[in-house]
This record gives sequence, structure tokens and C-alpha cells, in this order.
Amino acid sequence: MPDTVIFHVDVNSAFLSWKAVHQLREQGSLVDLREIPSAVGGDEDSRHGIVLAKSLPAKKFGVRTGEPLAQARRKCPQLVVVPPDFPLYVRFSQAFLDVLRRFAPVVEPVSIDEAFCDMTGTGLLYGPPVPFAHRLKDTIREELGFTVNVGVSCNKLLAKMASDFEKPDRVHTLFPEEIPEKMWPLPVEELFLVGASAARKLRSLGIQTIGDLAQADPELLRAHLKKHGETIWRYANGLGDTVVRPEPEDAKCCGNSTTLSHDVTDAREARQILLSLTETVAARLRAEGKQASRIAVAIRSADFANVSHQTTLDSPTDVTEEIYRTVCQLFDQLWDQSPIRLLSVQTSQLTTGEPRQLNLFEDPRRREKLEKLDNAMDSIRSRFGESAVKRACFLDGSPSMTGGLNAAKRQQKQGPGRKK
Repeated sequence: MPDTVIFHVDVNSAFLSWKAVHQLREQGSLVDLREIPSAVGGDEDSRHGIVLAKSLPAKKFGVRTGEPLAQARRKCPQLVVVPPDFPLYVRFSQAFLDVLRRFAPVVEPVSIDEAFCDMTGTGLLYGPPVPFAHRLKDTIREELGFTVNVGVSCNKLLAKMASDFEKPDRVHTLFPEEIPEKMWPLPVEELFLVGASAARKLRSLGIQTIGDLAQADPELLRAHLKKHGETIWRYANGLGDTVVRPEPEDAKCCGNSTTLSHDVTDAREARQILLSLTETVAARLRAEGKQASRIAVAIRSADFANVSHQTTLDSPTDVTEEIYRTVCQLFDQLWDQSPIRLLSVQTSQLTTGEPRQLNLFEDPRRREKLEKLDNAMDSIRSRFGESAVKRACFLDGSPSMTGGLNAAKRQQKQGPGRKK
């Protein structure tokens, strides 16, 4: 057994499962959404009308997560569709994380329905990791009413890959010695961060499986896929991060996403949309007196494949330009040129009033100017509306602040300048 033990715990069909448990336990429903053809879906009159989660009976009809609801209804006319309930999801997510924190020394939330747990050194408390993974899975099912998959390995990548094996309510291992048998035979697109476009390019090079990718020449991959090629080659060989980074239990996140009115294929257009999202996120951080240390970018492609990437900054920030610079770096590392349907910018590890560590090469006068610029724009927008002042790149009529942030709420909180 390796010295480092990491779990990846992933809720099975989270949005649908949480709605089903809520109906059964709190509303007295006699029907379990998980046992009938059902789905959670957005607004059917717009591109937001997609399947966010589905039941196993719906899956048997061919219903897929991410497809338009109209298409899902054609496959399954009796499909029961319930609307999203994000306050409910937040409540169940917190209960899920509370159980993990009860057992794991370190927990890193990845999204609302998945987290990494560093279980290194817990053998004396809980015994061998695999039997305990079953115990953890069963505890969540018995206490909270929904099922999870648990992936067990020595790094985060392999633990995440393991949790994606057969579902639901399963425990899977993927240790380095198991890679040739369990991971390498899989189609190359099942590797984390290999989207549809990258998979097509890899197949054109004769790379069909993850094992083919692992045995490929890294220089060839770099030539065709740039830095992304090197990253997925490392992943194919099971090389990944082993550090589980905790967040305080009361930590919040601040982010925004937008489903695009057309599929974006131009990097310049994508970066402009990301700037619009970043403007909104940074303004909200300043309105709430928060600074972020972790930045994440997520992309949903036109064929509904989802990928995300994140990084931790040396010092927390609420400066729009600093956040946007990191967002662009993450986007460049992540995007494989597939047409883009959705973009998201997320910040986390939020702090209040933390002293900033200056980089040796950082110009404090430039940062002060950026802060004053942000303050001035916040003040004008607070008084005259969000469209009163915008960057020149938005003069073409595209929105300068995009996403699901409630503008009235932000303006109510927003003072004349950055909170101290």
C-alpha cells in the first residue's frame, strides 16, 4: 500500500439525487425520482434548457447529461423534468462535506458534488483504505440518503479516474500497478482533460487508447497539442498532483458562468467573454470585501464535454486585471480548440483584509493604479448602472459584465470604493 492515500468522492447524479431525497424525506413524496425516467433541467425556451442530471431509467432511454431537453423528451416522452433548486444543492453539498470532514484530516472541495480527501496516515484509526472507503460510502448513503462513488489511489488524478469507473454506489482503486490493466485499455477521450477536439487529433496520430497516449513520444504530442499534449501525456502515465489543499469550512466561493448564444471557436472572442465574467466576479469580491487566492476556469464544449483547471495565487487579490491575467493563462492551458458552449470563472479560498505579500518583480505603484481604476469603475457603476463605464473592447455592444450575479444586490453592497 502506498504511503500517500487519496480518496476522490463523487456524488452520483447529484442534482437529481438531492431533489429526490428532499421530496422523499421532507415532502412526503411516494415517488423516488431516481427510480423513474426523470431529469433536472433548465429553461426549455433557451439554450439553458438542457439536462443537468438524469436518472438511470432515463439513461436507458438514451437521455444524456448536457443535451437539450427537447431532444431528451423525444427519446423519452414520459420523462419527468424538475427545475434546478440551487439553495437545496448548497444545503446538501454542505452536509456531504460535513461527513467527509468528520473522517478525513484534509478535505478539498472540487465542486458542489465532489471532493478529494487525504487519508494518509489514518490506517490506525480506520484500518485499510479500501474497506474504509466502503464504510464512508455507506455512511453517506445511510445518513444523507444519496449514493457516492469513491476512487482510491496515491494521487488526485488516479483517484478521480477511479471514481469515474462503474457507477453508482461503488468503490474503485487505481494504483500505479493497476494502470496497465484498468486505465490504459480505455478510449483516449476517457482520460481527464482530453476533450473531443483533442481526441480527434490524437486519433489522427494513431492514438486510440490511453495506453497508446502513454507510450507516445512527448515531443510529437507537444508539436500537435502544445503544452496540453505534455499535460495529457503525464496524465496517461498516471502522474498527477498528490497535495490535497484544504479550504476553511466557512470559505465561500465567488464565480460566474454564461451559456453562449452561439458556439465560440475564436480565442479572442472567448477571452473577451472571460474578461466580461471576470469584471463581474471581481466587482462582487470588492463589494463583499473579499480577496481570492484560487482561480478556476471551466469550459463546456459544443458536444457537452466539461473540463476545468485551477491554480493558487501567491497572494490573494480582488484586482480585475490580476484575476483576468490568471484566467487567460488557465484558459490557454485548458482549451483544445473545441467549439465552446459555456465559459465559467470561479474564485475561492476567500479572505478578508489579509496583508499582501509583494513579489520581488511586482511594481506596487502599478497595482495601486489598478486598484484606483477598479474603485472608480465600481463607484460609477454603483451610481449610474453597469453600462455607464466599460472597457474599449466592449464598445462593439457585447456585454461588459456577464453572468448570473444579481446587479442590484452588488450595487446595494458596493460602497464608494474598495473595502478596507
